[in-house]
Amino acid sequence: MNTMKQEITRYWAKRSAQFSALRQSELVSKKRELWTAELLHNLPAPSGLRILDVGTGSGFFTFLLSALGHQVTGIDLTEEMVLEGQKTAALLGLPADLRVMDAEQPDFPPETFDCIVSRNLTWTLPHLPEAYRNWYALLKPGGVLVNFDGDYCHESPLPQLELPQQHAHKSIDSALSASYEQLKEQLAPSQQLRPAWDMKLLQQAGFQDISVDTELSSRVYAEIDEFYNPTPMFTIRAVK
Repeated sequence: MNTMKQEITRYWAKRSAQFSALRQSELVSKKRELWTAELLHNLPAPSGLRILDVGTGSGFFTFLLSALGHQVTGIDLTEEMVLEGQKTAALLGLPADLRVMDAEQPDFPPETFDCIVSRNLTWTLPHLPEAYRNWYALLKPGGVLVNFDGDYCHESPLPQLELPQQHAHKSIDSALSASYEQLKEQLAPSQQLRPAWDMKLLQQAGFQDISVDTELSSRVYAEIDEFYNPTPMFTIRAVK
């Protein structure tokens, strides 16, 4: 594992327990319905798909998609995140195929999946062009990539908002916050402005019918609650 990935893994390992607790709360909030609607809008079928959830974290999308009747495998580079996801699966009584694996180089045979989904992952990948090429190979012909993300590495200083006391940002200490900002500084030089850069990379990887929806945040984060994300998010959908 290269140094950049080691730093990213260490950061998320430290956040894993708090992150998982937040996602468990999100699973029983109205955000569940909002994210389910976004997924259903972009998936090629409402159920019965073989789906890879890359950068699953503690398994939020994996649980949502499994509940819809899809066969889902969730992968994440951070072992602590996967362990948290497995604990949540046991708590919910849900079968969950969660594995420790590099999202840039998933270890599956070609044309395994009908769909690949991700949420707030691709901005952290040091080799995004390679990841998109590898994901293309894993999709069946006509398969769909659905990527929810934001241009975290190029965002301007965000306005100071009065966030709820239980918001995740309230519990991140100064050292961890500094690590987050350092990660963005290290990743930014290798990234162009997004999502325009993603569209170019996806086309180069072989994808077609590439579309971008920049109104995702207005639907999912219209309310400033404990799950609020102040960074504008977009949806990228691309077809093999």
